[in-house]
Amino acid sequence: MTEPHHSASRERMTILGDVDAASFLPWIRRHAARLGLSQAVSHTSTGRIELELAGPTALIDMMEMGCSLGPIDVWVETIHRSPIDGETG
Repeated sequence: MTEPHHSASRERMTILGDVDAASFLPWIRRHAARLGLSQAVSHTSTGRIELELAGPTALIDMMEMGCSLGPIDVWVETIHRSPIDGETG
């Protein structure tokens, strides 16, 4: 029997909307940790959070879904994702 293929990737996720609640960044960190994703917040400003995520693509998909649905004190309008290819300057 063949093992399922779990392709790992690195992606930048940009979350736009009413995302300024103080609870959202800790929520993102906890959710990523539960999914086993490595993550780093690379930018925050009014209405925008940028994350760099690494892990299996399916789990990054789950992270996107989680961010789009909660927590209750934020309103996510849009999430953009783009791959981070071996950025070697």
